[in-house]
Amino acid sequence: MTQNDIAITPHPPYYAVIFTSHRAHIGGEEYIKMAEKMVSLAQEQPGYLGHESAREDLGITVSYWESLEAIRSWKMNGEHLIAQKMGREKWYSAFKTRICLVERDYGMEELG
Repeated sequence: MTQNDIAITPHPPYYAVIFTSHRAHIGGEEYIKMAEKMVSLAQEQPGYLGHESAREDLGITVSYWESLEAIRSWKMNGEHLIAQKMGREKWYSAFKTRICLVERDYGMEELG
């Protein structure tokens, strides 16, 4: 992560997985520990590029990946599968996952 927790990503193209959720307000401590574990585990996955996350009433986490293959591998990771199951059964009242191809990106430094 970088200043202000904005991920440094390579020049496009690359992929973004956008996970949007509403918490069910169950398992606070357990949820936080699992979320931290998932970040740590994702960072070890081949093809992981970074992530950004924000939570108020609506939580949004965007993770960045080199390829669709890397995303599939992460989705099928055994520990991640357990976290997904817990999310469906316990932690989330609603969620949506979107997978996008990033074709262009820019920031303040490019607007000069």
